[in-house]
Amino acid sequence: MRRLLARLEWWMVGLLCLTLGLAPVIPEPHVWEKLKMLAAGDLTRPMDIFDLLLHGMPWMFALAKLALRPAR
Repeated sequence: MRRLLARLEWWMVGLLCLTLGLAPVIPEPHVWEKLKMLAAGDLTRPMDIFDLLLHGMPWMFALAKLALRPAR
C-alpha cells in the first residue's frame, strides 16, 4: 500500500478529490450528503454505502498519503 501511495502523484490525488470526491457539486457533493446520513444514522441502503465508499475513496487516499509521507 505504501508503494502504491508513493507512486501516486499529488496532482492525481488532487484531481481525484476535485472530480470524483466532490461529484456532483450541485446541489451538494454526494460525499457530504452521505456523511450527514451516516451521522444521522440513516445510511442503511447498500447503494448509499457504496456511494460513500466511492466518493470518499479519493479523500482517504489523500489522508493516507499525507499520513505516510516520509519524515523530513
